Amino acid sequence: MPQLSLYVNSNTLKKVESAAKRENISISQWVRVKIEKSIEKNWADDYFSLFGSISDESFQSPDKLDFKQDIKRKKI
Repeated sequence: MPQLSLYVNSNTLKKVESAAKRENISISQWVRVKIEKSIEKNWADDYFSLFGSISDESFQSPDKLDFKQDIKRKKI
C-alpha cells in the first residue's frame, strides 16, 4: 500500500491521537478513513437533474418576505 507523509502541528497531532484512541484504531487508519470520507461522492449520479422535475402546483416559490415585519432582536 502506498504511503503518505503529513505535516501537522503538535496540537492537531494530539487531537488525532485522541480521536484514534477513542475509536480504538491506529492513527494511520483514522486518517485514511477521514480522507476517504471527505473525497467520497455524496450524491447519486442523477440527483441534480431532479431539480424542477416535480410538476405539482403546491410546489411554488413563496412570496418575498418584508423584513419590516421582522421582530426586533434584543441587544446583548
